[in-house]
Amino acid sequence: MPATAAKPGVKPAIKILYGECDENVLASHAGEFKKAGHQVTTAVSRKAVQEELRRDTFDLVILGSTMSKDDRHHLPYMVKKAHAGTKVLVMHAGTHHHEVEVAVDSGISTALLLEKIAALLQPTPAR
Repeated sequence: MPATAAKPGVKPAIKILYGECDENVLASHAGEFKKAGHQVTTAVSRKAVQEELRRDTFDLVILGSTMSKDDRHHLPYMVKKAHAGTKVLVMHAGTHHHEVEVAVDSGISTALLLEKIAALLQPTPAR
């Protein structure tokens, strides 16, 4: 469910909601996602993530490593309740949460993270 239609040979841009509790980390990663051509809305804190979910829909919600463990556990439920088709990626997750499509280590390179995002949003073949 990409936010925009893809042109042949061009990766589609997606709408990302990216939440962190550290503004410097948020700005750094958000800039990289924007350079990759994605539309990024940022949120500093759990409350800000929840507010953005009330305001808009997203293809992907990323919960960053500076969010608390509690936030990274509870927010995926809130994302799915607000928008069932939205994918969730959690950074620095110890275990796989059933509402989370991808959990990655916080030390992952930005290039690898962008690859994971692209793979996550590829259509799955019908069985």
